[in-house]
Amino acid sequence: MNMQALALTFLSAVTVGGLAWVFIYPLLSGEKQAEKRRASFARAEPSLRIDDRSRTRRVQVEDSIKELEQRLAASKKVSIETRIAQAGMDWTKQQFMIGSAGLGMIALIATYIAGAGLPSALGFALAAGFGLPRWVLGFLKKRREAKFLDALPDAVDVIVRGIKAGLPLFDSIKVVAADAPEPLRSEFNAIIETQTIGMPLGEACQRLYDRMPLPEANFFGIVIAIQTKSGGNLSEALGNLSKVLRDRRKMAAKIQAMSMEAKASAGIIGALPPIVMIMVYIMTPDYISLLWTHPTGRLMLAGCVLWMGTGILVMKKMINFDF
Repeated sequence: MNMQALALTFLSAVTVGGLAWVFIYPLLSGEKQAEKRRASFARAEPSLRIDDRSRTRRVQVEDSIKELEQRLAASKKVSIETRIAQAGMDWTKQQFMIGSAGLGMIALIATYIAGAGLPSALGFALAAGFGLPRWVLGFLKKRREAKFLDALPDAVDVIVRGIKAGLPLFDSIKVVAADAPEPLRSEFNAIIETQTIGMPLGEACQRLYDRMPLPEANFFGIVIAIQTKSGGNLSEALGNLSKVLRDRRKMAAKIQAMSMEAKASAGIIGALPPIVMIMVYIMTPDYISLLWTHPTGRLMLAGCVLWMGTGILVMKKMINFDF
């Protein structure tokens, strides 16, 4: 028997054995019966009768979750006025646009006087007038959010102690607004002002997420809204919320510590090419000046910038964790 026949026989045997293993073995081994038995145990039985109070509470929780999903879907498109407010600035949209346009004009004039061509000057002006102000807004927003997160667990503990001491929830929030640091003080003052004009306290707390788009602020608003609608032990719920907030802060610090090595490596790798190019230019400028004087060198330089930018974005995506 030649090798071709042996190989064909072997492959046929493997195929038949595989089919038998897939289709026949489960019937002989009793796996089908075991799966049916497990399914019968796991089958949902008719739920017991729930009293009206528990049913009302469940409906209110479901409604709050639906409202949360709608607000999250609506918050994906943020206007420039909202971004300015989230950054903690008191500018109007018109002032921001005028400032951005003025910055772009200054960059255009400066780069054109420096000897750059009109296309390069327009590119610098667009980056300075459109990109830089929005980057500054994002930076200020993140810094303000970090300060808010640092002070929120202590504020929730103050509210819990006030409720346990017999103070109403609104008075406990007033205590936080009087003693808390910024930006927590201004945000809780906004809650007090909103409730003073007639809005329910639960809805006023839920609006905190519009000014401070953080999951922690959303948790606080949901807890207050649910407790004001359905009742219950508010001090216990807020105490659990404080524990969750502290655990999330510990997790964020742990993630930052574990990812610092990767971030340092990414920074070193991303900084090596421009540093090497500057050093080579200092030592032998004629050798490397071909990159921006020759057409092929310009094409290669543009490709290098594109690939380096892509690599930096990929590394940033890999070492940034969301939870």
